[in-house]
This record gives sequence, C-alpha cells and structure tokens, in this order.
Amino acid sequence: MRRLAARGAAGDAGEVAAPATDSTDCAQGRSPRPRRLIDLCAIWDPGAFLPSASWKSASGIARRRLNEAETLSSVRQAQLERLEAARPRRPGSRERGPVLRMARQQPPPWVHAAVLLCLLCLSGAIEIPMDPSIQNELSQPPTITKQSVKDHIVDPRDNILIECEAKGNPAPSFHWTRNSRYFNIAKDPRVSMRRRSGTLVIDFRSGGRPEEYEGEYQCFARNKYGTALSNRIRLQVSKSPLWPKENLDPVVVQEGAPLTLQCNPPPGLPSPVIFWMSSSMEPITQDKRVSQGHNGDLYFSNVMLQDMQTDYSCNARFHFTHTIQQKNAFTLKVLTNNPYNDSSLRNHPDMYSARGVAERTPSFMYPQGTASSQMVLRGMDLLLECIASGVPTPDIAWYKKGGDLPSDKAKFENFNKALRITNVSEEDSGEYFCLASNKMGSTRHTISVRVKAAPYWLDEPKNLILAPGEDGRLVCRANGNPKPTVQWMINGEPLQSAPPNPNREVAGDTIIFRDTQISSRAVYQCNTSNEHGYLLANAFVSVLDVPPRMLSPRNQLIRVILYNRTRLDCPFFGSPIPTLRWFKNGQGSNLDGGNYHVYENGSLEIKMIRKEDQGIYTCVATNILGKAENQVRLEVKDPTRIFRMPEDQVAKRGTTVQLECRVKHDPSLKLTVSWLKDDEPLYIGNRMKKEDDSLTIFGVAERDQGSYTCVASTELDQDLAKAYLTVLADQATPTNHLAALPKGRPDRPRDLELTDLAERSVRLTWIPGDDNNSPITDYVVQFEEDQFQPGVWHDHSKFPGSVNSAVLQLSPYVNYQFRVIAINEVGSSHPSLPSERYRTSGAPPESNPADVKGEGTRKNNMEITWTPMNATSAFGPNLRYIVKWRRRETRESWNNVTVWGSRYVVGQTPVYVPYEIRVQAENDFGKGPEPDTVIGYSGEDYPRASPTDVKIRVLNSTAISLQWNRVYPDTVQGQLREYRAYYWRESSLLKNLWVSQKRQQASFPGDRPRGVVSRLFPYSNYKLEMVVVNGRGDGPRSETKEFTTPEGVPSAPRRFRVRQPNLETINLEWDHPEHPNGILIGYTLKYVAFNGTKLGKQIVENFSPNQTKFTMQRADPVSRYRFTLSARTQVGSGEAVTEESPAPPNEATPTAAPDRQSIWNVTVLPNSKWANITWKHNFGPGTDFVVEYIDSNHTKKTVPVKAQAQPIQLTDLYPGMTYTLRVYSRDNEGISSTIITFMTSTAYTNNQADIATQGWFIGLMCAIALLVLILLIVCFIKRSRGGKYPVREKKDVPLGPEDPKEEDGSFDYSDEDNKPLQGSQTSLDGTIKQQESDDSLVDYGEGGEGQFNEDGSFIGQYTVKKDKEETEGNESSEATSPVNAIYSLA
Repeated sequence: MRRLAARGAAGDAGEVAAPATDSTDCAQGRSPRPRRLIDLCAIWDPGAFLPSASWKSASGIARRRLNEAETLSSVRQAQLERLEAARPRRPGSRERGPVLRMARQQPPPWVHAAVLLCLLCLSGAIEIPMDPSIQNELSQPPTITKQSVKDHIVDPRDNILIECEAKGNPAPSFHWTRNSRYFNIAKDPRVSMRRRSGTLVIDFRSGGRPEEYEGEYQCFARNKYGTALSNRIRLQVSKSPLWPKENLDPVVVQEGAPLTLQCNPPPGLPSPVIFWMSSSMEPITQDKRVSQGHNGDLYFSNVMLQDMQTDYSCNARFHFTHTIQQKNAFTLKVLTNNPYNDSSLRNHPDMYSARGVAERTPSFMYPQGTASSQMVLRGMDLLLECIASGVPTPDIAWYKKGGDLPSDKAKFENFNKALRITNVSEEDSGEYFCLASNKMGSTRHTISVRVKAAPYWLDEPKNLILAPGEDGRLVCRANGNPKPTVQWMINGEPLQSAPPNPNREVAGDTIIFRDTQISSRAVYQCNTSNEHGYLLANAFVSVLDVPPRMLSPRNQLIRVILYNRTRLDCPFFGSPIPTLRWFKNGQGSNLDGGNYHVYENGSLEIKMIRKEDQGIYTCVATNILGKAENQVRLEVKDPTRIFRMPEDQVAKRGTTVQLECRVKHDPSLKLTVSWLKDDEPLYIGNRMKKEDDSLTIFGVAERDQGSYTCVASTELDQDLAKAYLTVLADQATPTNHLAALPKGRPDRPRDLELTDLAERSVRLTWIPGDDNNSPITDYVVQFEEDQFQPGVWHDHSKFPGSVNSAVLQLSPYVNYQFRVIAINEVGSSHPSLPSERYRTSGAPPESNPADVKGEGTRKNNMEITWTPMNATSAFGPNLRYIVKWRRRETRESWNNVTVWGSRYVVGQTPVYVPYEIRVQAENDFGKGPEPDTVIGYSGEDYPRASPTDVKIRVLNSTAISLQWNRVYPDTVQGQLREYRAYYWRESSLLKNLWVSQKRQQASFPGDRPRGVVSRLFPYSNYKLEMVVVNGRGDGPRSETKEFTTPEGVPSAPRRFRVRQPNLETINLEWDHPEHPNGILIGYTLKYVAFNGTKLGKQIVENFSPNQTKFTMQRADPVSRYRFTLSARTQVGSGEAVTEESPAPPNEATPTAAPDRQSIWNVTVLPNSKWANITWKHNFGPGTDFVVEYIDSNHTKKTVPVKAQAQPIQLTDLYPGMTYTLRVYSRDNEGISSTIITFMTSTAYTNNQADIATQGWFIGLMCAIALLVLILLIVCFIKRSRGGKYPVREKKDVPLGPEDPKEEDGSFDYSDEDNKPLQGSQTSLDGTIKQQESDDSLVDYGEGGEGQFNEDGSFIGQYTVKKDKEETEGNESSEATSPVNAIYSLA
C-alpha cells in the first residue's frame, strides 16, 4: 500500500485557495506603488488567481514615486506608507484540503469591483469600482478607451469607420474636428455617429467619393468634469493604381554579365508587396546568384544560359483591394560562346570556365559606389542591403566598425545580401560595411547609419484620485532624438489660456497640486512631439470624498479544515483611506499577535486553525467621514482521513479480491468515495461491486492487474490511498508439506537507525518483521528528499533477505529520509516507518546533464535540450545550467546563457547550419566538470528543388526501375533523408474494371540517384512524381511521369465452391480472379480421384474465359476428388486454388461441442460492402461477445454483441479487401475463436458471360439482318415499278364528277413511297375497313395548297397525312405490308 501526498504540511486549505505568504510582494506586506484608493489586491474572482508577476516589474516606478512623495503632506505620506504595506488576499478561506478546489459559481458584484481595483494596483490605471452603488454616486471625468490608429488607411470599397470610445460619470458627449476645424456632422447626410459612442460612420451606399473625406480628425469626449482628446487621426484612402502600359523589347545580355530587371511598381497606399514570376505564374527560383532586392528589382550577379528558359514578370500585390497586378514580362536573350545548355556542367567544379565565361572580381550593383548613409527611427527595423556582381557569384559578409553585430537582434536575409536589425536603438548607430568576395578578389561598401527617435514615454501621466485637501502631481516625461517638446493642456485647451489656479503649479514636465478641492477636477493632456512624431496622453484629476463602505456580502460563512491556515478578508472602499480593525465574538481587543496576524491592507490571517477559533469575526473600517463594519462566521471542520487503507494483493485468475477503504470525516460534510485504476477513473462493470468502505472484484482477470486508488473527498478536502493488485496465472497445486501452512506477505521492518554518519555515506540498520511462512528474499531501501520532490519515495538500493544492516552511498546536499520494504514470494510488506533525516553537505556538481541535443523546431531557430539532473546529482542549491553555443568551424566567440529549466531556444539562426553546443551544470558551490561538445543543427526548411530528368524502365509486370538527377545540396535546406516516389494506379488496361487511385509511396533513403518500385499491378496505367525529403518534409514535386505495366499472370479464382448434389455428379463453381492482371484467355482445371492413399490419373480440363461452372460425372461413388483451378493469360497460368469434394456421409465426423467454455464454427458470408457473421458457443445465457476484425491496412475495429443477437452484420466494409476476424467473450478476452480470413467481393465483377460471344445472340442478329435485307429488296422492287395505279378498286364510293382523272380512270401518284399499299387495310378483327378517301386531298398537303400535274395527278407532301395515320395506328394494320413493316421497324 502506498499513500499519496494527500495531506501536505500545514498550508492553505480553504474553499478558495490563498497563495503562500512568501509568493509575492503583496504577501510580504508591501504594495507595489502608492495608491489613493484602498489597495484591494486581495480581492479576486473565486477560483481564479490574479497575476502577480507584474509586482516586481513595477518596483522601480514604486521607488521613484516614493521619492517624489516626500514633498507631500504628512497625512498623505502616512497613507502612502499604509498602502505600501498592502498585500493580496482572498475573500475567506473555505478550505478543501491538500487537493484544493476552486469555486465556479457566478461571483457577486463586489468581487468584480475588487478585481478591478486589484488590476489597477498592477497596471497603474486608477478606476472607480464597478459596484453599481459606487458607480452611481462617484463622479469621474472622461477617459478615452478606444480610438483608431494615427495613420488610418481605409478600403475605398467599404464604409469609413473612425473609432472613438470613452467612459465617465456622467456619460460623456462627443464632437469632432477635421483639419483643426469643427466638423458639423449634422450637415452631411453620409456621416453619422454611433449611439452612446463617438465613433464616426461615413456611408457611401448612396454615392460619394471616399477621397473627399481625407484629412486629419480628432475626437473630443466631454462631461461636466472635463474633456478628453483622442490622437490626431490622419484618414487616407487606399490606392492601387494600374501598371502603365509598355512594350518591352527582349533584353540582350552576354553570358556572365550582370543584369538588373527593374520593376518600378506604381505607387500605392500602402506600398504593394513585390514578387517575380513567369508569365505562366511559375515562381522565379532565387539563390545567391539571382535574387530580388528590397526595391523590387530582380538582380542577376551573372547571367547564365539557363536563364533564357523562362520569362520574368514583376507582380505587385495590394493589401486592401486583395488584387495582384502583373507587369509585361521581360524576355532574355543570352549571347554565349557555348550554345549547348548541358545540365551536366551545372555540377562542374569550374562551371564558368567550362562554359567559356570569363571570371571577374566583384562589383556592387546596389548600392552604387563605395559609401552611402541611412537613417532609421528607434524601435523600427534597420535593413541594409548589398547586391554584388561577379564571376563566380560573390559571397556577402557583414561587419560593424568598432564592434560586433548585435547577435540577439541581427539576422541575415536574401542569401546574406541583406542585414536586418530588429528594434533598433541608439547603440546600433555607426558604420557598417558589406564585403563581397570571390576567388578573383573582393570589394566593400560602407553604410553610415544614424538612429533618430520619435517621442517615447519615460513616465506617462496617470489618472490621479485624491481626497479633499491632499497633494499630488502629474508627470509627463518623454525622450526622443531630437529632444521632444512638452505642451500641457486642460480639457483640450492650452494650459496657458486657462484661468489661473493657485493650487496648481507647472514645472516643465510636471504639474504639482496642493490642497486639492472638489473644484480641481479636470482632464489634462500632455502632448510631446518632435519632427518624427508625437505622443498624446490624457490624465484626469478627480477628488473623492467617500465614507467607508464594505464591498463583500454581509455575514459570510467560511468553513475551514482543522489545523490548516486560513485568511479572512474584508474588502472595503473609502476616501480618505479608512483604517481596519478585527474583533472576535463582538468583544475583546483588536486581534493581532500570537496565532493571529493582521496585514496592513486589513486581511486577518489565522496561522493554525483550532476548534476554539470557531466563531464570529467582525471587521470595522473607519475614516473621518464615518465607519462601516461586516461579519464573517468561521466554522472548523474535522479533516477527511482514510484510517484503513487498501493493501497490495496478489490474486490468482478467477478468484475474488476485496480492497478496503474505510474513511473518517466530518459528519456535517457530504462524503464521496471513488476509485481510480492506473490513475484513471474506474469503470464499475458487472464483475465489480462498490460499497462505502470497499471495492470487490469477482472473477479476477489479467486486465484487472494494476494500481487502485481510493479517493475520499468532501467539498473541502480529500484523502487518497493506493494499492497494487497483481494477478497470477493458474499454477499447479504444490505437493510439499509446507502447502498446508498459510503464507502471507512479510510484516514491515521496524526500528530503523542511522549510524556511521559520513559526508557521502551512512549505515542503515533495521529489525526484520515476521516472514509469515515465506522466507524474505530481498530488502528494498527507499529514500525521500524534501527539496525537489518532497513526499515522493525513490528506490535507493536492494539487499539480500539475509542482511539487516547496509552502508548506503549518498549524494551531496540531499536531506535524506529512509524506509525499508521486505519482499518474499507472496509479495511486498508495507513500508517501514521513516528514519530520521540526515542532510549531507554540498559540493559542486560532479557531472553534467545527459542527452544534450540541438535541433531546430522552426526554420530559423535551434532548440537545445537536455535531461535535467535529479536531486541526487544536483550536489547543491540553485542548480542551473550554463548553455554555450557557436557556429561550427567559425572563429566567432561562444554565446552563453544561464538556464534553470531543461531547454533553451536560440533564435534568428540560418537554415540548417551546424553548431557546437555545451551544457554545464552549476550550483551555489561551483561549476561542474568541463562539458563535452555536442554538434547540433538549426532548423530545416522545406527543400527548394525537385529531382530532375526522371527516367522509368519497366522491369516486369510488377516492378519498374527509376533513375533521376540528384538535387544540389544547397537546395535541400536540411538533412537529406530520402528521395521519395509518389505513384498511383490511374486505370487498368481492362475496360470497366474499377481500380483504386490511392497514392502510394516508395522511399529511397540517402543521396542516391536510382531505385526500384515493386508490388505494382500488372496491365495498368500508372503516374509517378518524385520529391526530395528532409527533416521538415517534402520538397516540390517533379514533373509527372506516366508508364504502363505489361500483362501478368492472374490471381487465383475467387470463391471456388465444390458441391455434391448426389452420388453421380459434382458441381464446381467459381468467380473470376480479383486481379485479372491482363486479358483472361481461359481456366485450367486439374482433378484427380483419391481413396485413402491411392491416387487416380490426373485429368486436365481447359475452359473459356467466360465459363464459371463445370459439372463432372463421378466415375465411382466411393472415391473423393481433389480439384485445382487456375486462370490463364497470355503470360501463363496464375495462382491456383485447391478444394476437395465432400466426404461421403458415412465418413463425416461431427464436430462435438468442447467441454470447456469456447467459441467455434465461426461462419462468414461476405458481400462487397458487408458480411454476416454467425458462431456457436457453450456459454450461459446473457453472455456478451465482441467481434473483432482487421483489414489489410491493419485497421482494427470491434463490434460489441449482446447475447442471442446472431447473426451479426458487419457494415462499412471495403470492396475487394481481405479481413481477419475472431469472436471472443467480453468478460474474458482469453476465450476466443480461431482467426477466420475472408475477402469481400469487388465493386465491379464480371461474373456474367459476355453477351457478344453467346451463340443465341449471334443467331438472333443474323436473322434480323436477313429480314432487313429482304424488306429492302421488296421495297426497291416496288419503287422501281412506279407509274399509274388503278384507284377505283381501292374506293368503296364512285368518283365524283369533279374528281380529276385520266382516261383510264387512274390518278398519277408521283410519291408512292408514302402511300399505304393496297391490301393493307384488313383490320385486326378480319373485317374490311373503308379507306378514308372521302377526305380532301388537302389533308395530304399543307393547307389548300395542293398541286396537280398536267395529267391531274396530285403532287403533294404527305407529312400531315402521315402524322395523322401514325396517330390512328390502332385503326389499321398497315404493318402487314413489307413497306409498312419497314416503317414500323423505323
């Protein structure tokens, strides 16, 4: 059993935890600076600590203001001293024990007020408490809370918004000036002001030009106590002008000569971002030879022939309009002595000479000449740039005359062509020079840097709140270069024009107030400016006359745990600052001294709570205007303790274990007992039973092994106790005579004694406990130290069970405490009671931290880490680490820093350069030994280049060979891990076969130019891309390559099934292979009869690729058959699958259910996306199971199954994927079925035979073609007859006299094809149907426009009539004629 750190040393244990008394300056009774309001740093929202780090940062200001306060009145000085002693505190101390809980309820209004006042102590801005009763009573001049930036640039497409927010009591009103003149908002319909705000809104939805409103604006917030001013806001409208049209002639340049392509972007507001790309929007690769300058121009230190391979276009991106404008592209024409752009020359050691380019010394392209100057403002970034030409390309180095470059602020950019120094200060002024050098020589350019400064604050004026008759001052101190001037204003008007005030004195940058009165309230402005800018600050003077009042709710109840420390708070407010006193139970003198301590800010601390401290405490706040009081009721509660803790146990699998946890607690508090397993909440299943004082586990299994923690908690505190459960596997029953004796864990050792005390050793002696019928095999000595990990026990050493005294080797400066644990075969004893403590003397460290590494987490840093040293290797107080680093193989000095943690980040490093690193331990006694030097690297960036000239050679149907040109080392920008090929199967050469286009990858570690990609699918189209990979990730991808794999052998036929419906025949069925890997040309079936060990003759059958069934006649009813089936392509036969015919019924061996609990006969019926699962078992009713299945990507899934819920359907399966499956008991995972393998069918299967190859289909098509041919011949014969046809026999009525006719009584039809043939009028019922010859011939034409030949024959278009006949097809059977049969087919 191990008790956790459930009860620490006497500390805070309230419902709201209070900080230790030595954690902050407030806690030591010191206020960070003088205040005119009561310092309420002790008030905060329950459950949230306020920051305390800013107290120390304000100490310098506090000391300066204390010196200034010496001239104030004695009353003021006394109050300042009282505030100086104020400290933070909390509202009450409702304790919750060692594990403190923070209240989460909604805080009352007084807490918000107190929080604000405490924040004022930290930030220096004096505010009125937010309590409504105080807010409504106390006046406050205006304060600007929000405003737009000084240079306000707006988007011309949006409405203009100029912000100005202010607060005060009463609420301020607002007005504006524009260009120093009153801006009448009411006269402009486009301009409005937000309600309860000074924010201007200029609306252009109804028209107008934003440029008309450009100018300088200033906001005025006014109430009856003064006027506050915003900054002067210069409003400008963003501009993104178009690029001027121009025609650019090709730029002709000799190879090796320098070249500058000028961008000259159109001036925009703000300035656009410049970048270069080709006209096809491909980025221009930049390096130390080709790079873009800060002015946007593109510089070539020397032009090479490959620069002609693209054109160059300057692009400008405008921020506000989110547009990119592209300049017409430059085209280069490079004149060369070697017109062949041989890529192999790029890696030539003397590339320029190999290409016939003359080498020359460097010269500067920018800036011109040998010297220049530059001015920069303090706090801005200084950018110095040097771009040089030369052959070979020169290197650039930077230096500062008379000193070193500031390593913490300087960084190199643009391939060392630019030097950036961030946050420039006056020390950065001076002369810098850049040195350009190559093997032909060097040159330098000197840049003189002057640092000026816009005004910046040294002491910004703060709001001043005074009581009547008190003194104070406003200070406005600023610096700059040149020295700024200071101008004071009051309520927005120059102070010189204000009425004289005898209580106010102006002394340069300070205004002194003496004997202030209510009428002294006003807002003062300090404006300090020089030629580079200005600063404007508002600070009001407010005079308050407020009697004391309490800020916390009355009659609070504070509950505290016995023997803990607590603090009672009484937040209050008043002006002048009240004094506070405490009384108990309404009687006696002021509480202070002994067990009580009263802080100057009024908090009452009780150092150790006792029963007699319970009662009612009264706090009384008093000033010259009156007094106020409040009461706090304190209740003392007994602590929560576990008096019978769970013990470590060893149990056999299947047995029952009970862990005890009996608790004593205060009866007025609600107790909750919970359990953790391995420090996680324990799920109480049906095998566990949780009671108030124990946890019982039935049928212990291996997964129950672990640590169990009992957590007893109330709303105030909690206690923890832990035990470990060990589960043993089943063992054989011992047969010796000792088996009858009960064995147990040994009793704890006792009476520990320390002797032979030395600087580095001590002798520990103990008395063994009873071994409980199992001999003690080992003793484990543990130690605990109270500096680094108090309360945590560590193993020190292990000794045989035959000894009870040992010499322990110790480390310097460790306050040791020891205990001993006895071990036998049953388990471990409880730890002995601790020995007395023994502290060794200190010494310098004898070792340094291990595992020192330097690795970049970003591309511009290097993180140095190490394993921190523990308490036994610190050897002294204040263990720290001296971290040193420098660039490897350089002459620069070591950089060093002292670190108390275990990591340090070096910033602004170049990309992936080696560093030498040393980490040395140090304590107050001295330094450790000289550390070893470790090589680390700064951060990597993504590679900039991709492999080129990728060549693919197909090796076979499943593998290809790759070859590529390696990238240049300087483009890797890190450690080259590997070349990687991304490839995917685009399609199969087989039509309508679905394939997965999932991307796959093949890795080729190291810097190699070739590799092999295998495990491809045959007969497929693939695409492939190459990248280079470093520690940061992938580089750009190469050009996509395509290749095709040849035909291969197919996979095995799927679902080969052998059925025997009777004793005469055997039916075989199979499915096509999942992966045909080519065009199937057939199947080969081999089968042989066998009877026991006798084998018959093997028979081979070949089938067409569309055949998937075969019926075999058995030669005899006794023999069984073994079938082997494989598919074939042109390449050959693929993988074969073998099955045997079923055994005869009299040979079948039934599967009997096993005697022990088990699961068997798992059956899987899969489809393409689901599968049905069934199984058999001999478990009792109500048993739950789990179905576990794993796909070929090793993704595991489980499905819980309730009892009697078979069959189970697994959904969301993938087509054509192989799965493994098993079923096991939910209560005992060890009882499992065998592993079953199955495969889902593919989404596309070709189970149906190709219809185009079926005989019946071919015959049908031939018959149809013959019929069509006959009909066409008949049609042709009828058409060729033409001429005149007798018509009378086709009509049932005689012709009228008006009917045109020829002498022979016939009409002349010139278009007989569209006329139904005679004899086609027999109706479906066998009657003769009358022709519709009574209709007008107009029905056969268009309207009445029918035409006749000279002989009276009708020349008409039958479209109308034909449509009519088609709609009346039910009235005739014209399809009986050959011609109409053709119509019906059409």
